[in-house]
Amino acid sequence: MLKAALAVSATAVLLTACGNNERSEAPVEGPAVSTAEAPMNPAVDTQETSDKTALTPGANSFTEGQAKEAIEKQGYVVSGPLMQDDQGIWKGQATRSGGEPVTVSVDYKGVVSPQ
Repeated sequence: MLKAALAVSATAVLLTACGNNERSEAPVEGPAVSTAEAPMNPAVDTQETSDKTALTPGANSFTEGQAKEAIEKQGYVVSGPLMQDDQGIWKGQATRSGGEPVTVSVDYKGVVSPQ
């Protein structure tokens, strides 16, 4: 009998605690968040570039195989090894459907650009 009384009272307490589901209109307390007009993360490139194929130097996390895959998706055939320069840009020789060999580059964003 005591177990049943404890179970009923525990259920009543839980239902009372969960019963008020109304949202208050008070401001939410929490960490300060920057406004959209003033982004605070300098790692995000927010500058518009007129040339979408412009290479951006930066730390590149692509492997050589991933850079080669990005070049091949643009219709090139890579004809040798790719090398990463001191600005993080992958470069190598490639051709496009019977054309002459050109140097093709891939930046950390995955932008492929012939030189």
